Amino acid sequence: MTSETAITIGAIGLLIALSGFFSGSETALTAASRPRMHHLAGEGDRRARAVERLREDRERLIGAILLGNNAVNILASALATSLLISVVGDAGVAYATIGMTLVILVFAEVLPKTYAIRHPDRVALRVGPVLRPIVWMLSPIVSAVQLIVSATLSVAGASQATRSASAAEEELRGTITLQAREGEMVKHEHDMLHSILDLEDVDVGAVMTHRKTMEMIDADAALADILDQVVRSPHTRLPVWKGEPDNIVGVLHTKDLLRAVHSNLADLDRLDILSIVTEPWFVPETTPLDEQLHSFRERQAHFALIVDEYGSLMGLVTLEDIIEEIVGEIVDEHDIARGEVVERADGSLLIRGTAAIRDLNRAYGWDLPDEEAATIAGLVLNEAQEIPEIGESFSFHGFTFEVRARKRNQITRLRVIPRPRDGAGGNA
Repeated sequence: MTSETAITIGAIGLLIALSGFFSGSETALTAASRPRMHHLAGEGDRRARAVERLREDRERLIGAILLGNNAVNILASALATSLLISVVGDAGVAYATIGMTLVILVFAEVLPKTYAIRHPDRVALRVGPVLRPIVWMLSPIVSAVQLIVSATLSVAGASQATRSASAAEEELRGTITLQAREGEMVKHEHDMLHSILDLEDVDVGAVMTHRKTMEMIDADAALADILDQVVRSPHTRLPVWKGEPDNIVGVLHTKDLLRAVHSNLADLDRLDILSIVTEPWFVPETTPLDEQLHSFRERQAHFALIVDEYGSLMGLVTLEDIIEEIVGEIVDEHDIARGEVVERADGSLLIRGTAAIRDLNRAYGWDLPDEEAATIAGLVLNEAQEIPEIGESFSFHGFTFEVRARKRNQITRLRVIPRPRDGAGGNA
């Protein structure tokens, strides 16, 4: 073997290695975890910072990799063809085509891409700092190629696509669901992340405490009665009304009441409840939860009263209500356990009529609609289009709902039989 032949074979081997580097780099930089790279870059990792900067302009990155990859592949094939022609004559063209196709496929494409897809973060951190100067050097040629491509696409009528916020949200939801499906995320975490994304689609009216179950204070009541009510209540903030329950004149905080009592121990009759209440804050029932959460933070408040379009009192919402929409029910030492759901041995459930549909869907993996009604009782009323009697049952959305208790026109308890496991069920 002559020295010239050895140099040619060595050059071909080097070019194949470079081709593998470009192929593996493309796969690794595309598949590497964006959150992890962002986190590492934030902690000062220069390699992760290089990866982030490369991915800021994906078209330039992919263009440089493809340019480098095609250049080394063509050069390697040309050298191999020239070498084999000098050895076996014209048949060397066929040998070079077959041989280089197999070599490039196995060692420059499949092997590096397979390794990169199995270890994307590790490979991306290694190739990022090396690839940055290469991309910079090839950028003039890549820019010229991009200009030609853009002009061609414009002539063909294919405009440049822009990524909308809704598309980004759908991608995030898909990632969350995929991680949960692959067992890398427990159901509670999956539900929490989805609930955060749902905040803008849920109004405060869906999570409020309805006015029927609100605990309020009559400003004209005797002080002893007010003190007794505050002591018995599990809440720290209570709306105060005067004249009629719809006329909310303030919100009483138990700490403010305690301070006032302490300051007037000698003569409690001088204590005026209206002098220590704070101004009520009214919000429309159509306010999205994300906006209300932002407003709570801005005003440093925890409590708001909800009104409908006519200004009538509908209920109240607290900061805890919104947090519970994300993390699930929060019960502290002063809360009264509501026992909204009782699971029975036959697979059915006894559910309070005030149970929120969204909470039931999240807890049991159901998909009952909550667009027209926020509670399970409201759903039955909306579907039945009548006030059902005790013992009546209805079947819709693949479930059977049996009315077990009613107080005047309000359904207070239902027996719910979920759809069979195979998903069969009829609508009525």
